[in-house]
Amino acid sequence: MAILPMMADNNPRIVESLNFDWRFHAGDVDGAQTPDFDDSGWQTINVPHDFQIHQPWIAPEKGEKADNSDAASNVKSRLSSRGFKEMGIGWYRKNITPDASWKGKRVILDFEGIMLVGDVYLNGQRVGGTDYGYVGFDIDVTKLLKYGQSNVIAVKSNTQRPENSRWYTGGGLFRDVNLIVTDGQQYFTRHPLYITTPVVSEQKATVKIQAEMACYLKIKDLKVNTRILDAEGNAVYDATKDIPFNRGQKINEHIVDSITMDAPKLWSCESPYLYTAVVTLMRPDGTVADRVEEHFGIRSIEYSPEFGFKLNGKKVIFKGIANHHTLGALGAAAYPRAMEKRIQLLKEYGFNHIRTSHNPYSKSFLDLCDKYGMLVVDELYDKWLTQFAGGRTEWLNLWQQDIPEFIRRDRNHPSVVMWSLGNELQTYWNLPYADWGVTPYRLQRELLHRYDTTRPVTVAMHPRGRNQKTDSLPAPLVHETDIASYNYRYMYFPGDRRRFPNMIFYQSEANTAMMGPNYYEMDLDKVVGLAYWGMIDYLGESNGWPAKGWAQGVFDISLEPKPIAYFLRSIFKPEEPVVHIGIIDSDDNTVWNDVKVGTQRMSDHWNRKQGSSMSLYTYTNADEVELFINGKSIGVKKNSKEPKTRNKIKWDGVKYEAGYIEAVAKTDGKIVARHRIETTTDAMALKAEMDNADWKADGTDLQHVRITAVDKKGRRVRGAHNNLTFAIDGPAEIVGVINGDITSEELTVGNKRRLYNGTATVILRSKREAGKVTLTATTDGLKNTKLVVRKN
Repeated sequence: MAILPMMADNNPRIVESLNFDWRFHAGDVDGAQTPDFDDSGWQTINVPHDFQIHQPWIAPEKGEKADNSDAASNVKSRLSSRGFKEMGIGWYRKNITPDASWKGKRVILDFEGIMLVGDVYLNGQRVGGTDYGYVGFDIDVTKLLKYGQSNVIAVKSNTQRPENSRWYTGGGLFRDVNLIVTDGQQYFTRHPLYITTPVVSEQKATVKIQAEMACYLKIKDLKVNTRILDAEGNAVYDATKDIPFNRGQKINEHIVDSITMDAPKLWSCESPYLYTAVVTLMRPDGTVADRVEEHFGIRSIEYSPEFGFKLNGKKVIFKGIANHHTLGALGAAAYPRAMEKRIQLLKEYGFNHIRTSHNPYSKSFLDLCDKYGMLVVDELYDKWLTQFAGGRTEWLNLWQQDIPEFIRRDRNHPSVVMWSLGNELQTYWNLPYADWGVTPYRLQRELLHRYDTTRPVTVAMHPRGRNQKTDSLPAPLVHETDIASYNYRYMYFPGDRRRFPNMIFYQSEANTAMMGPNYYEMDLDKVVGLAYWGMIDYLGESNGWPAKGWAQGVFDISLEPKPIAYFLRSIFKPEEPVVHIGIIDSDDNTVWNDVKVGTQRMSDHWNRKQGSSMSLYTYTNADEVELFINGKSIGVKKNSKEPKTRNKIKWDGVKYEAGYIEAVAKTDGKIVARHRIETTTDAMALKAEMDNADWKADGTDLQHVRITAVDKKGRRVRGAHNNLTFAIDGPAEIVGVINGDITSEELTVGNKRRLYNGTATVILRSKREAGKVTLTATTDGLKNTKLVVRKN
């Protein structure tokens, strides 16, 4: 039972995490919402939690079609889109005892999301819920709580039917749950701050702060203090002002301050500088009633048909990824550290942009994008149809609530540079009002502009949707949007620009199969940029069993880069010399949404059959590459500037000889990069590498430990596929196990995993006490490994 703390005088607002020590049961249970229900036999879990990731795979029966077709009628077939996991219900229960001194305060339950739909009960009474689990909500329980006594919170989470999503959603309390306590008469409302920077230069900037506040006192003015802190925590502005208060409007938005800042530090992709606004609402006697704070960045954004996108007056190309929100072995559970690891990887390979296809990600994700300088296209929906909005109510009943929550939560993030209201809508005549989505878009945009006017609004679409039998004109919805966002149809940009010169073009999805041409064939001086679809392999949207999901990324599901990742790096980071060998193993002709997405399957090891011959690529942004086998040159080839072959040099008939193969890249006659792969001997031992040197004892932080099979020289042995067993000693738990094989029959939970291409990853979640954690990885036939990590 959670005993919740008393409110401290110097901390008027309490935000108490309710993430820990829930009771969980998989499956529906009669009476689980009632206070006296016996949950002693239920599992104890911590949030974030995805109950589906623990379920077994459901294979299609022999003869069934297992694809992503909307027409697939068999339930197991339709499960291919949702990760071959059974749909179902999960129940969560938690006891809390609010302090008796909270009487007279305001108490809120805050849920950042329940997947896919959810219902919340307090002491047996339904008090709220969600029909669209990607968007958060809160519940005022001030008058419903029993103060100083035990209260039971129960949550029913339902993944709904297979057709209620087109990808793996996960299920359960997948994001943070908090309890918030404020003053009962004067307080800030939900997502109260709106911070804009209408004037931005390196010499001077204007910061405007608006806040929504509630006041039930009979007073003439609201006294509000505003402090601006720099990244080091130093106050660069501090002022208290009296704001006229109309007692007839108990809750209202007020302009709090307009601040001129000299020589501001601007937020950019390269230097994502963040300030903090601390806004305090004072009581008439001068004490603090409530306080909120928000990070923000000072930056300007501009869009134009002439230059695409500018950040702080400088041209920037979106070099992006469009992926779902899930996190590999962890499923949908929204761990900040897992998101951070992915963002760090993307930055390393030259990405500067993420499209949140096709739903809002967590707040912690946007915080990390702010921190690392990622440009975000923030997307709200997939299709404006009931079956893709949770399936429990009409989509028409949702958007009026979803848009204010979505925009108010995300509008202060400098990383968010465009809003998207949907994805691939233009093919549906049966959208509301039967005009190909034009009227529902206009209605949503009008509501969106009530809460933010500083960013353009779009929807992503096939501009000549499959149900419109013409290539002559873009879909009507294209002409309504601020930005023309085309999925896979960049080849229409030149013609559409000639006919409609005011259009601004963004390739909202680009496919891996056309990587290179779909970047270089755009007019990079004038387009916004692109987002490559599915760059990190993910669960769901399988093209057929035994694959458990998407496998066309440049990083596998364990975040290991494939050879083609270096091709992308050579494009996205032209200033950094790159060369990498990718040996062609097979071709994949997968077609998805009428687009070829399959790529050549490649590897980068040099353990081949003696006397065999192969074709390979050397990916490079240098002028030329010379290829050597055991020190003997087999030729020099020039890089091409032609979009279809640029940065990918093909070599055919390369004969294998044990030893090594090396690519040496030169620019202007000088060696700028090398890549060498060697023939390894048998695996002798396991090696463990951690990724988080600042592992925190907060109960949520993660440690990803990569286990690699190595030979006697310490080289990775890609042919090793040993079964591993993990053991933990100390204040941590194993929450995920994964390798790069998306066809594996193994679950991503437990303490066992097979090596794949010589590696596997085990993910540890900290507990809430500091101390030494020892991870041991064992396998038959190899020297075991032990890793000792200290949590702070």
